[in-house]
Formats: sequence, C-alpha cells, structure tokens
Amino acid sequence: MHGLRAIFTRELLGYFQTPIAYVFIAVFLVAANAFPFFVDGFFERGKANMMPFFNWHPWLYLFLIPALTMRLWAEERRSGTLELLMTLPVPVWQWVLGKYLAAWTFTSLALGLTMPLWISVNYLGNPDNGVILASYLGSLLLAGGYLAMGACLSAATRNQVIAFVLGLAVCLVFTLAGFQLVISFFEGWLPQPVVETISLFGMLTHFSDIAQGIIEYRSLFYFVSLIIFWLVMNLLVVDAKRK
Repeated sequence: MHGLRAIFTRELLGYFQTPIAYVFIAVFLVAANAFPFFVDGFFERGKANMMPFFNWHPWLYLFLIPALTMRLWAEERRSGTLELLMTLPVPVWQWVLGKYLAAWTFTSLALGLTMPLWISVNYLGNPDNGVILASYLGSLLLAGGYLAMGACLSAATRNQVIAFVLGLAVCLVFTLAGFQLVISFFEGWLPQPVVETISLFGMLTHFSDIAQGIIEYRSLFYFVSLIIFWLVMNLLVVDAKRK
C-alpha cells in the first residue's frame, strides 16, 4: 500500500503546483455562494437553511468536475509518461485508486471551505444541522460519482478537450436521468418498468433525498455502486491502453 500512498500524495500535491487548483476553488466558492444569494434570494426567503446552497451543487459539479478530471489521465497519455508509470512496480489499480482519491480529497477540501456559510446560517437562525450534515455527505457522494466518470473518460483519450466534453456529456446523462421532464418524455412511449429503471439511474433523485436528510440504503448503495463501476471501467481502460 506504500505505492498507493505515494501516488495519492503525488497527485494531491500536483494540483497545487498548477493554476487549476486555485481556479477551481475560486470559481466553486464564488459560484456556490453567489447563486443562493443573488438567484434564489437567500435573505428574502426568511429561512435559516442551506437548501438553496446545495441545490446548485449538481450543476456546478457538472461543469467543474469534468474540467478537473480532464487532465487526470489524458495528460499522462499525451506526454507519454503513462507508459513510464506503468513500468514501475505498482499495480494498475493503485494508480487508478490513488489518482481518484487525490481528486476526491481535493474536491472535499474545496467543499470544506464553504463551512463559514454553515456557521453564518447558525448565527442567523436555528437550522437543522443534521440535515445540513447529510447534505454535505450527499454533495461529497455526488462529487465522487462525477469524479469516477470523469477519470474513466479521461483515460480513454489523449486530448483534454475531448475528455472534458465526454465527461460533461456522460455526467449530464446521469444527472438528467431522474429529472421529471425526462421521465415525462419517456412515459409517453416506454413501458412503466423501463421508465422506473431509467429514473433509478438519476443522480439528482438520490442526491435530493440525502440533501433533505433522508439517508436511505438505496441512495448510498447507488453512489457506492456508481463509483465502483466507473473505477473498474477506468482500470480496464488504462490496462487496455498500456498494452
């Protein structure tokens, strides 16, 4: 496991050696705090809760996380360092997991910087902190799902722009799968069991449940399964590309 620790440290520190880390954090913090106040009318609502804040997370992650993951593997392939990395005495799964955990930790740090808003909400009123804590958990799981998809698609190409577009497209599909407009569209011409199956793949549905403080087994199972599936796919793609 020393290899996994070394990869994790290398990747995490690597974020802060490039402007991408600071741009990501700055854009995320500005957007995450601006939308609730200027679009949703945080003060006009007269409620001391963070629901407007978390409601924007799926849409922020939809664009920011593919931008974060697009270089994860594509840059290694473009520069030719992937072949060099694969010659080291470290299993492929440790590279995949190490890179992913570093990206997830970095995203968690960015999310953690929003804690002053939580403190402010408690100062202004008496929010349900259990629901807020559950919402943070849901946001972390949501980010984890997007990161797993983005990392896998980054490994499929040498071009970072293509990796971003692919990541954005696939994340959008999983985001909108449970959207009511999409469900209504399919209800007109697909059998109900098929429509219900499609809705189960929607990230918004599961995230919304957790963000409301409803932490059910099916939602946790969904995110864990989604992350594992895309990490396994990432492993298979990297393993195929190195041969």
